[in-house]
Formats: sequence, structure tokens, C-alpha cells
Amino acid sequence: MFFSIDGGDGTGKSTQVELFCNWLAKLGRSVVACRDPGSTPLGEAVRELLLLRHDLRIDRRSEMLLYMAARAQLVEEVIRPALGQDKTVVCDRYLLANVVYQGYGGGLDVEMLWEVGRVATGGLMPQLTVVLDMPAGEAAARIPGQLDRMEQQGEAFHARVRQGFLAEAARHPGEIVVVDAAGPIDKVRAEIRAAAETAMMNLKK
Repeated sequence: MFFSIDGGDGTGKSTQVELFCNWLAKLGRSVVACRDPGSTPLGEAVRELLLLRHDLRIDRRSEMLLYMAARAQLVEEVIRPALGQDKTVVCDRYLLANVVYQGYGGGLDVEMLWEVGRVATGGLMPQLTVVLDMPAGEAAARIPGQLDRMEQQGEAFHARVRQGFLAEAARHPGEIVVVDAAGPIDKVRAEIRAAAETAMMNLKK
């Protein structure tokens, strides 16, 4: 089964991905954790280019295509082989992030982003995407240290990103579930588990 955990910067994705993977492992599942972009040599190189190269001008369309290229490699090198071995994949971000950040946040056409994404991934989508949600200003206050390129886009940009996540969740009920990330870690963890249990039960039907 394929899960992704997404949401705005500062919403606690990394923490919840780790907790979720530990829980799945305790259920007896063989778990593969990955991040998008990243988790392949190409993906990590693209990640560094996109997030850490503050000296480069990267147009939104170029930005989008770089994310798509990293994701295509991730699918072919990591995700699809793992699923073929009956492993459970948990990805920190996936196509939805591209749609929301470069679409709602950056002004590119949302439907075009979904279509390019379907080509880049060969149509491989998570059975469940969990979106961790909280106001952009509160999430930004949680981010420690120096900000990367995307984190530096400003509060108005991240407010549009948040609305994009909520809009896409409303458009894809069942496939995308929103969890309030402002509460205690244990409460967020429990809500993610509950959503995953429902998705796993539905898959067995």
C-alpha cells in the first residue's frame, strides 16, 4: 500500500512520517520510507538545487518540471519496486505538493499540473494522502534555523498553499484526508492512524 503525508512547511510532517512508519512496522508491515524530492541520487541532487541554491533564479515552470523529474525517478527506482515486493510505502510529500505549491501558490494551471504529474508518475498515486493542516503563520513559527527556498516564499504564498491543500482535499474526498496539525503530537498521530486504518480496510473490500 502507498501512503503520502503532506502539508505546509512547519506542520510536523517529518515527525509524523517517522511515527507512522514505526506504527506500520509494529503491525508487521515491511515499510519503505522516502521523501519527494529525494531518496534517489538524482532526487537528492534536484532537492539541493531546488531548496538550497539561493543564487539561482528558477522560474515556476522550471521549478515544477524539476520536481516532476525527481518524482519520476523516485517512482521508478524506489516506489514501484517496493510495491511490487508487497511493501508499504510512506512518502514525505508527493504529487499533491507540486499541484499546490506551484499551482495555488505559484500561479500555474492546476489541471495541467495534475496531467503532467500523471505522466511523470506513470499514473501511480497513493491510496491515501494525509494533509497536515494549520494556519501558515503558526506553521512558519515552528520552522527552526535557516529557511530553504520554498520556506522563504512569504506568508501570502504559504496562505495560498494552505488553501490549495484544503481545496484539493475537498475535490478528492477519501483519497486526501485533512488532519489538524495544531494539536498535540499524539492526537495528530492518532488521527493519521485512524485514517490509515479506514483506507486499509477499504482496500481489502
